[in-house]
Amino acid sequence: MHFNELNLSQELIRAVEELGFTEMTEIQQQSIPPLLEGNDVIGRSNTGTGKTAAFGIPAVESVTDADKNNTTVLILCPTRELAMQAHEEIRKFAKYKKIVKAVSVYGGASMEKQIHELKRGANIVIGTPGRVMDHMRRKTLKLNNLRCIILDEADEMLNMGFREDIESILSDVPEERQTVLFSATMPPAILAITEKYQKNPIHIKIKSAQKTVELIEQFYFEVAMGRKTDALKLLLAAYSPSSAMVFCNTKKMVDDLTEELIKAGFRASGIHGDMKQSQRTQVMNAFKNRAVEILVATDVAARGIDVTGVDAVFNYDLPQDNEYYIHRIGRTGRAGRTGTAYTLISGRKQFYELREIEKYTKATIQEKSLPTKSEIVAVKKDNIINEITGIDNVSHEAYSILDRLAEMGIDYREAAARIISGKLNAEIEALPEFEHSRPLKKGRKGAKTVKVDINIGRNKRIAPNFILGALVDATGMSGRDFGKIDIFDTHTTVEIPENETEYILDSTNPMKINGNQVEVKLYTGAVREIRGKRPDSKDKPKFDRRSRAYGNRKKSEVYSDYIPNRKKRVKNKH
Repeated sequence: MHFNELNLSQELIRAVEELGFTEMTEIQQQSIPPLLEGNDVIGRSNTGTGKTAAFGIPAVESVTDADKNNTTVLILCPTRELAMQAHEEIRKFAKYKKIVKAVSVYGGASMEKQIHELKRGANIVIGTPGRVMDHMRRKTLKLNNLRCIILDEADEMLNMGFREDIESILSDVPEERQTVLFSATMPPAILAITEKYQKNPIHIKIKSAQKTVELIEQFYFEVAMGRKTDALKLLLAAYSPSSAMVFCNTKKMVDDLTEELIKAGFRASGIHGDMKQSQRTQVMNAFKNRAVEILVATDVAARGIDVTGVDAVFNYDLPQDNEYYIHRIGRTGRAGRTGTAYTLISGRKQFYELREIEKYTKATIQEKSLPTKSEIVAVKKDNIINEITGIDNVSHEAYSILDRLAEMGIDYREAAARIISGKLNAEIEALPEFEHSRPLKKGRKGAKTVKVDINIGRNKRIAPNFILGALVDATGMSGRDFGKIDIFDTHTTVEIPENETEYILDSTNPMKINGNQVEVKLYTGAVREIRGKRPDSKDKPKFDRRSRAYGNRKKSEVYSDYIPNRKKRVKNKH
């Protein structure tokens, strides 16, 4: 079904056509008609299916000349980024419908500026629940004329703890209204909201994106902590994709990684939610025209991007949601073409997270070794040979250049070597030196270990299971990954895999053990490590097996701690 088949105003049809929208997605086709009729709707659909247009087009169409200074539509989103994105889409749909005034309100932005924009008049307000509540309390957002409220990604809002705010907002807005809810999942909490606040809603369920993408080969690489950028450079140099997307979880990481890739000589550009629309458009046009070969993006910024011919997708960061993984790798392998997806992981925790993604997608994600610098050089040599042998017609001017060089004492062999050398050096000079140290795998015997020191000991009545449990919980590693645990009076040492040191220190600071905030650092004590010297008797681990407790306490003292009102045995002095 096409958009021009809907009973929409000419202004809206013009805007939609200008955006390149012709045929509706499944969620749009099933949602827009009942929403235009004013029905309550429950839409179950995943990210990336066109939900924003599904509720945004009816929202824009519902605004009339009488709504100039009245807020008639409220759209609630879980995050600032999604609120900004929805606001931008609404503005595009309302480009030629001048009576529509959309304003977004969210935390982390100037309250004064938002108040000023609301006072100027806003008939569509998009915002996060917390900031919407703030404006309602200040009386800067009045919803007494509200006709429609839309909850986008409702399950995510509940996961983030917004249930109380949502219910408060739904209770305060007019009872006679249209209530629309979109959610990827339908947990009991969502169903409770729909039963309480919706009237005879129309249920729309869109099938999840295909979980096994048959045309996409999927690989992962285990990389030492802090070396993902170097690993990515090696992969880009080895595979030389003509068009690739790299996904990061934060806007800062997009900026930092893009800068590093440009320094290394790659034609890269970044895109994220903080960029102006004009910048985003410029970046996307450059990527589509192949002026930029590598697009570094966040999940939010990548939504709505439809680019064909992407050779490879790189997950620099693991996605924060399993469904995002499907949308990411789906950027390649489109229109029947094959594609490849590569994921970089560091540490045991990310290894287990990747395994969860593998189960969810029902796909095989194969482990692969990073290419070495020498392997990349060999590939580059082959590429140069193929490039040269692929030239059939050699011009007369080329031979004349060789003749002139010969007159200068440079024969054709030396000339060719200089040209090839310059080309090869340009290809490989930015490649990082990379040690292929990999995280310790379960069962690897003889692996090198170091010790970490934790500033808690017997004086806090700490047992080995407390220490081990806290470490496993903080790192996601297995208990078998940790070695000997020595508990002293005021501190504890634990043997850990050397290759996991940086990850463990990063994951365990801060950390609590049995309610006590602790600090974990690399153990530098030398007393117990010097051969031939006895450890200080005041600082060695002790375990009283009779009393089943650490330290030198008597069995009767320990036992009486656990049995109230027990009389202590008094030794007869006579």
